[in-house]
Amino acid sequence: MSTLSTALLNTLNGTSATSSASSSSSSSGSSSSSSSTGTSSLGKDDFLQLLVAQLNNQNPLDPQDNTAFVAQLAQFSTVESLENLNTSVSSILSNYSSTQALQAASLVGRSVVAEASTAQVDTSQTFSGSLSLPSASSSVEVGVYDSAGNKVKTISLGKQSSGTVDFSWDGSDDSGNALSSGNYTFKATADIDGTATALTTYLPSTISSVTMGQNGSDMTLNLAGGTSVALSKVETIGQ
Repeated sequence: MSTLSTALLNTLNGTSATSSASSSSSSSGSSSSSSSTGTSSLGKDDFLQLLVAQLNNQNPLDPQDNTAFVAQLAQFSTVESLENLNTSVSSILSNYSSTQALQAASLVGRSVVAEASTAQVDTSQTFSGSLSLPSASSSVEVGVYDSAGNKVKTISLGKQSSGTVDFSWDGSDDSGNALSSGNYTFKATADIDGTATALTTYLPSTISSVTMGQNGSDMTLNLAGGTSVALSKVETIGQ
């Protein structure tokens, strides 16, 4: 005859309990006790143990119906498959995290072009960016603003067709004076059918660090100059 463990019987009953012995002292004569209750779930081994115990303890004059037995075997197979699936998914997530970490390490120090309005600019070199123009425009311009919010340069691009429009800045203000390197904001606007329309700009920057995504979410690239952008927003990754 097959017997079931106490832990398994407690699981079937839906409760388990522990208790601690009472203690006393001569000065207070007090006593204390503690108990806890909880529940747990059946795994494939417990399920198989129950099935074997059921077969060993069935009435020989009225054995279990074959259909019911096959159904129980099918249930056992389902439980086992679900446990194996959970293990596989956990393994995949672990491998994905490792791959993501390696990818993140390889990105640090590389240059990217991403959707952004602010970038760290070395004014000793020509700074190049681009903007997205949804419709043809008679007048497109890019305003350059310093870290204090002052407009220092207006880059006039004139009439442009729809699509990606490139622009560049030599690091000087409207009077031709060279400006110091630092963070600058670029705001592009276009006259579309008589309406001033703000445009999306794409600026180059260097990746200083990477924040790992949680639970499969996208990585965040922390760029030089203090801005951040999701990896999915990156247009180009360079050297």
